[in-house]
Amino acid sequence: MKTLHIIKIGGNVIDNSENLYHFLKDFTALQGYKILVHGGGKVATQLSETLGIETKLVDGRRITDIETLRVVTMVYGGLINKNIVAQLQRFGTNAIGLTGADGNFIRTKKRPVKTIDYGFVGDIDQKSVDSTGIAKLMDAGFTPVFSALTHDGDGQMLNTNADTIASALAVALSAKFETTLIYCFEKKGVLMDINDDDSIIRDIDPVRYEELKKQQIIHSGMLPKLDNAFTAIACGVKAVVIGHSADLGELKNSKPFGTRLSKTT
Repeated sequence: MKTLHIIKIGGNVIDNSENLYHFLKDFTALQGYKILVHGGGKVATQLSETLGIETKLVDGRRITDIETLRVVTMVYGGLINKNIVAQLQRFGTNAIGLTGADGNFIRTKKRPVKTIDYGFVGDIDQKSVDSTGIAKLMDAGFTPVFSALTHDGDGQMLNTNADTIASALAVALSAKFETTLIYCFEKKGVLMDINDDDSIIRDIDPVRYEELKKQQIIHSGMLPKLDNAFTAIACGVKAVVIGHSADLGELKNSKPFGTRLSKTT
């Protein structure tokens, strides 16, 4: 089975041109099939302010009204996505920039209103991703670069969490590839001591995860990330790695990178 790396980057890479430059060089050096998924960083918020559009957040989640949707479509699907694609072409990766609407690759449903109306936000289900179409694109020699945008099949674009997109792609494509999902964030991995960046826990399996939760070493904001990671592994993903984008180059040297989550350590 062919190998596939799906890598998600966020604002700590996107908002810093030097970080992005070095990350994309390391991404290009990765052998085998690969997909890049990116969020929007601070640019959408900055452009909204310039246009006089108020940014509304609830528990850190953006409320996507129609004006905000226009902004994130321009920024995520346009400015950021095409800048990344152009840089990857420079380094020799034949990248193709995509939203979920392109090729009908990721179709979602508008989030139903419960206690909060999140607006034009798309929720993914197990039928959302067209793994066959994406596999054909990679077999043709292209490296997909997905922005955090999907569609509902009725002409409506939807803002969709990039972490969720990356996980859904990994699960859907794990039937066709030996898939590793990599989340790049601001720390070097899951840490034993949040104040010590070098206290990286290199490997976590489900038993070790339960121990770390009981010891309160893993708590609060890291719990949803790791819960989602182990869900992806249970659905066929080989492993999930959480680490800093600056260390991605260690993978091509077969050195430890971040924290590796898998069924067995």
